[in-house]
Amino acid sequence: MRAQRLVSPARGLRDVVALQAQDVRALGVAAGNRGLGVEGVRTWAFRGTLHLLHAADVRWVLGVVGPRSVAAGARRRARSGLDDELCRRALGALREVLQEPRDRAGVVRALAEVGVVVDPGGQAPAHLLAFACLSGVVQRGLDDRYWLLAPDDGEDPRGVTELFHRYLGAYGPATVEDFVTWSGLRAADCRGLDLDGLRDTGFGFVLPGTEPAEPVGAVALLGHSDTYLLGYRDRSLALDPAYAPRIQTGGGFLTPHVVLDGRVVGTWKRSGGELVLAPFEPGRGRELRRLLGEDTR
Repeated sequence: MRAQRLVSPARGLRDVVALQAQDVRALGVAAGNRGLGVEGVRTWAFRGTLHLLHAADVRWVLGVVGPRSVAAGARRRARSGLDDELCRRALGALREVLQEPRDRAGVVRALAEVGVVVDPGGQAPAHLLAFACLSGVVQRGLDDRYWLLAPDDGEDPRGVTELFHRYLGAYGPATVEDFVTWSGLRAADCRGLDLDGLRDTGFGFVLPGTEPAEPVGAVALLGHSDTYLLGYRDRSLALDPAYAPRIQTGGGFLTPHVVLDGRVVGTWKRSGGELVLAPFEPGRGRELRRLLGEDTR
């Protein structure tokens, strides 16, 4: 919880590397839990999914994870009629037609006007725009319109080790396997990681100078696409496997969950404006409400 800035506020988005951004409402919950506003660049990045990144990080991060995600999506693009030649022409055309923000349908129409025809009725537009984002050409706004990413100002030497260290700063303790799962890279891409100076806690690595955390009564209500659990291959340090089916309900969806001193201890929802808690252990509802500052009656 300390690493993910759920105990004390983040100084900025770069402290948490990125936030899941498929669902803008859930993104607002995640940002608010970390003392952040919803500001940054929304684009496909880690694992080929939408994230919110700081503008200064987009280019070099995409340089690390973009090629892998582009390669992983090649078969899906081909099934949607997007061969390599069409995708190449589309990148050039997008630079021409996205001088102002457009929604997805508007992008498809504008591309057709310059000779890049994409079937508007299937998944081709979504796959093409994800490809363009991962290629560093386009970004997707919080209003689901698309526009050009700011031009590249030169080659950035930061690579996978820099990303791993940034990841540890926001997720540690974590293993290399956790990093592979979170980033969408292959294990082979991470064989040359520089581990010198990192401290191995037995649960994973942390950055030098990171002190062990003691329980402090820290509690948070996390949403269904929060990064708290999505950043790891092995979630058992935070989520007892016996309760995992209550949280991991399939399709990548996580039931909104309550975290107390690092452990997921139940689920929550709002009903008629009221907070409804469902602790895994009966009788803990009053304690959680007290820690949350809610009415304990």
